[in-house]
Amino acid sequence: MKIGFFDSGLGGLLIMKAVVKHIPAYDYEYYGDTKHLPYGEKTEEEIYAFTKAGVEHLFEKDCALVVIACNTASAETLRRLQDEFLPVHYPERKILGVIIPVVEEVVASHCKRVLMFATQRTVSSGKYHLELGKRNELETKIEAVATPDLVPLIENGNITAANAIAQTLIDERLEKGVGVDGLILGCTHYTVLAEPLRKIYSTKIKIFSQTEIIPEKLQEYLEKHAEIEEELDTDMKRNVFLTEHREDYDQYLQTLLEGRFI
Repeated sequence: MKIGFFDSGLGGLLIMKAVVKHIPAYDYEYYGDTKHLPYGEKTEEEIYAFTKAGVEHLFEKDCALVVIACNTASAETLRRLQDEFLPVHYPERKILGVIIPVVEEVVASHCKRVLMFATQRTVSSGKYHLELGKRNELETKIEAVATPDLVPLIENGNITAANAIAQTLIDERLEKGVGVDGLILGCTHYTVLAEPLRKIYSTKIKIFSQTEIIPEKLQEYLEKHAEIEEELDTDMKRNVFLTEHREDYDQYLQTLLEGRFI
């Protein structure tokens, strides 16, 4: 059996690539719903229907567990899929998200004033704040900022411009005397900004990138759930499926994956 990754587009490949590098022995399957992106403009029911279709596809491809790499889908539909869909249709399979692992890292860091860049749907869902509240971290505050302009810039390879926008948003708060000691990159695309921003802010701001958090968290999950890990094939196969292909995706995938999965 395989480990599956779902995303509303191509950004989730960054997380899958990081996981493959960290635990390379397993077989991996990726589903990118490029036909319906972006999810930020869709209704909650549409997001649920599209995400469920992707998860079903991955289960049909023999995935034992699926990681919802899309923050918007994790915020809007993950719990519903776990509570309503899985018990009826795939009781032996698992669906995991990316939000709780990040919140766990924020709590462990003891950061007090955390800025978060995310899509409008992720921001409006309040999911990060909800999960933080469940852990009674009342002293930790998250300021969520919708940054829709970053995704097209990153997909077009203009990392410099995207980094400049992120830096401006951070500097505005620092100049106003608003303390910022943590930054959540709350969209899969944004993870490419982790290293450029670290070079600027060094140790002053702790940056939470899902490409760094999810691989270790997934490995820990598999170590705790031997019944799943034992079912996974170790042929090191990787497959990427997109619901709609465009010629410009070829170059993007080539750049993103550096021509291959490790």
